[in-house]
Amino acid sequence: MFQTFKEWFWLERFWLPPTIKWSDLEDHDGLVFAKPSHLYITIPCAFGLMILRHFFEKFIASPLAKTLGIKEEVRKKIMPNTVLENFFKHSTRQPSQTDIYGLAKKCNLTERQVERWFRSRRNQDKPCRMKKFQEACWRFTFYLLITIAGIAFLYDKPWVYDLWEVWNGYPRQALLPSQYWYYVLEMSFYWSLLFSLGSDIKRKDFLAHVIHHLAAISLMSFSWCANYIRSGTLVMIVHDVADFWLESAKMFSYARWKQTCNILFFIFSTVFLISRLIIFPFWILYCTLILPLHYLEPFFSYIFLNLHLMILQVLHVYWGYFILKMLKRCIFMKDTNTYASWLAGILLCENKSWH
Repeated sequence: MFQTFKEWFWLERFWLPPTIKWSDLEDHDGLVFAKPSHLYITIPCAFGLMILRHFFEKFIASPLAKTLGIKEEVRKKIMPNTVLENFFKHSTRQPSQTDIYGLAKKCNLTERQVERWFRSRRNQDKPCRMKKFQEACWRFTFYLLITIAGIAFLYDKPWVYDLWEVWNGYPRQALLPSQYWYYVLEMSFYWSLLFSLGSDIKRKDFLAHVIHHLAAISLMSFSWCANYIRSGTLVMIVHDVADFWLESAKMFSYARWKQTCNILFFIFSTVFLISRLIIFPFWILYCTLILPLHYLEPFFSYIFLNLHLMILQVLHVYWGYFILKMLKRCIFMKDTNTYASWLAGILLCENKSWH
């Protein structure tokens, strides 16, 4: 059964243009073509990034946080109570007055003591600013470095300046080492984020983050297997270029550097709006949706790719709308509480899947 599914899954009509066979993409004459097996390395690389992250947060992010004025929070230990702990974990974190009355009787405590216990217990689960800073600092560092790497990988490629070159010779386009490492680093990072969700700060949109990371990995894997690598690298650089600005704004938000936070969030907003609402639809989507029709008849993977990119563009418009609302409130309406407005925007961004 597995072999039958495998043969069906890799049918050429799903992945390649008509008349093209997998045999046409076999390595020859020193030319290497993208293969699914190339992506296996992203899993061990993801674990390597997780190890690197551990030492980065300990020896770089933590000292930097302290330099910026963030201190380790010492929280008072609460009195162990099995009854209250079980109720907290299995019933609700916010007991009603009736629940408090019953628990107080059961534990031989006053209602005030029960209320204080639940308040202290909830505070224990709140992530400290140091932990938030460490996570934001790690993501900032990766996004900054991968953006620099992406520019270094792409600056001399002809398809960056002439979009017709993206489809010239498709799908018989040999794999370049820079393309290989760009994909491996991006996918490894998203695998590492997925694997570390259990130990990272628990957010309300935990499931949304799981879906986002899986969707990002799936879309990159699909573009790799169908040899949409040239357009795939363009999509990645357009998304990476805004992310490190957001993470830097969050870092200074946690450090409570108000003016710096304001400036960085404004830069992030500008870069996001330009890259996602101008460059992506009028450069990337034009490249993937319109230009291929001059070379090829529409086929399954062409439709699949562009459907996902158009859904992605709808999300860009959706989040761009919220960013513009924040900018309008803070700039044109001259909101007196500017920092609070920027901070609200940053926290909104923190809980959404911008990528």
